[in-house]
Amino acid sequence: MNRNEPSPKGVERLEQALDITFQDKRLLALALVHGSYVNEHPNEGIESNERLEFLGDAVLDVIVGEAVYRWFPAAPEGQLTVLRAAVVRDECLARVSSKLGVGALLMFGQGEEATGGRARPSNLAAALEALIGAAFLDQGYAVARKMVLHLLADEMSMLSAERVPVDAKSQLQGLAQQQGRPGPVYRVVHEQGPEHAKEFEVEVVVDGEVLGTGRGRRKAEAEREAAVQAIAALNGARSRE
Repeated sequence: MNRNEPSPKGVERLEQALDITFQDKRLLALALVHGSYVNEHPNEGIESNERLEFLGDAVLDVIVGEAVYRWFPAAPEGQLTVLRAAVVRDECLARVSSKLGVGALLMFGQGEEATGGRARPSNLAAALEALIGAAFLDQGYAVARKMVLHLLADEMSMLSAERVPVDAKSQLQGLAQQQGRPGPVYRVVHEQGPEHAKEFEVEVVVDGEVLGTGRGRRKAEAEREAAVQAIAALNGARSRE
């Protein structure tokens, strides 16, 4: 066994946690291959999990979108969008993925491994989406739906039509206004990866000062992460005054 390969016992425990036994184990194995491993081992003929991630992202949106549509029959479209986004954001998916122990099972290249790739939220979130895509291909929508609702039950239980989650970007906008500062400006400082699986690095500037930097597979995710850092910076500055 390649030392980078996940152990059979680890994979078995993951299936138990997902409450699914894959009929095609190759799909499960594929979901755990990070692009960095493929880049460093081009002669092995191994595909990365990026295509499964793409599929899983779409399946996840449908499952969570259907759930919030049914759970909140009076909510308008805009509110449903916010409710869905609160569940499918990278931060939430990475937290679930971490609880499942997915990071320890991923196959990375040495470079990504050395820079903390196993704990990187974008990698963990992407792997969870790849697992959802794999489950969908292996056993269909009904099984994938059951798995997703089980995994995200805690996150979805916190949703409320009366208390729509406030996005970090909105919080930062309000905090800047309260402190008499100009509105935050977000700018992409780096992007990498193929077109369908890019990772963005974004920084947020408030009153001419870079207060936060975020990374994510979507610009919006990277902006939210940067906003969280900026909120902490502004609150810290205020407490020192």
